[in-house]
Amino acid sequence: LGKDRVMNGVEEGDLLAVFSAGAYGFSMSSNYNSRPRVAEVLVDKDRFSLIRRRETYEDLTDKEMIPDYTRI
Repeated sequence: LGKDRVMNGVEEGDLLAVFSAGAYGFSMSSNYNSRPRVAEVLVDKDRFSLIRRRETYEDLTDKEMIPDYTRI
């Protein structure tokens, strides 16, 4: 979120919302270094809905194919 920033009242285990992520939102995200993408939540006043689930490591590898000749 930023270097050398003070966030008062935040404790380990708290959830944080980042409202203006710009290029860091899902549409511009990548799986660089095999990091799964985070979930997306739509917030409208006092309502919220999960609109994209968090990726798993299985999601990152499910389309990979290993050629038979590379197997021992």
